[in-house]
Amino acid sequence: MPEVSDHFDGRRFFNPEPVSPRGLATILRWQLTKQAEPWPRWVDDPPWPPPGPVTPGHASLTFIGHSTLLIRFAAEDGTLFTILTDPVFSARCSPLPWAGPKRVRAPGLALDALPRPDVVLVSHNHYDHLDLASLRTLRKRFAPRFITTPGNARTLRRAGITDAAELDWWEALQLGPLRVTAAPASHFSRRGMLDTDRTLWAGFMLELDGQRLLFAGDSGAGRHWAGIRERLGPPGVALLPIGAYLPRYIMQDVHMNPYEAVQASLDLGASSAIGMHFGTFQLTDEGIDAPVRALEEARAEAGLPREAFDVLAFGETRELKLA
Repeated sequence: MPEVSDHFDGRRFFNPEPVSPRGLATILRWQLTKQAEPWPRWVDDPPWPPPGPVTPGHASLTFIGHSTLLIRFAAEDGTLFTILTDPVFSARCSPLPWAGPKRVRAPGLALDALPRPDVVLVSHNHYDHLDLASLRTLRKRFAPRFITTPGNARTLRRAGITDAAELDWWEALQLGPLRVTAAPASHFSRRGMLDTDRTLWAGFMLELDGQRLLFAGDSGAGRHWAGIRERLGPPGVALLPIGAYLPRYIMQDVHMNPYEAVQASLDLGASSAIGMHFGTFQLTDEGIDAPVRALEEARAEAGLPREAFDVLAFGETRELKLA
């Protein structure tokens, strides 16, 4: 485990900015008074062509669903790097196979159709981000390099992953010309009843040939976005969460709404941003399409063009310039 720091007291991790408590009483209040918008039981998305070649200096992004994206970079020498973020291909994001949030649409790119990932990023231990069944299959099929945050390598060992690298905030791992740096987030961790904040949460900055892309993981709003820009530089592309934000009295410190996500992209100085963490599992009270509609409103209010902050369709691949 890391040394005592501004986000670790020797036993538990914490956010440098104060976070409102989310104790049992608060959760019970939500469950007893919740007015969640109904979601469809299933959504059939139109098929998209498989990912194609990648232009050097660009990132090719395929939206698989929730926070799972396929990222491919082409280095200046033509070397292709393939990264998979928070892979969840299971039917539920839950410790139980028969209960818990159930996906309402198929993965935009099936696990069997994946190109071989060089790197798999796991931002934190929540079940909608760390899915042992998916990780186990990826290890057996592709044997990629797994990168996560302090405390989570122990969980990954349950999937047979014995060599996962753990990166604390601002720590970096160099994989040839690809540099992966863990970046701060405002969130929390928990997989059971007694392990709250025993493992860390983070985003990851990917840098190749001086070009940067930020996968933000899961986060609330805060000053850390400007801090990431100051310390690591502005990303050409930022992948930012826009969903699971209602009710605000529970979610405001740990999940951005689309208005806050737009502000985060501005604080980061990102050339462009792509929204994620929406439309796959009903985790909170907003409707299935609410994050996308709110993002359109937030973008318009900020006077930004669509290409400054957009979403991908499920299964869509889009190439974005990194500078």
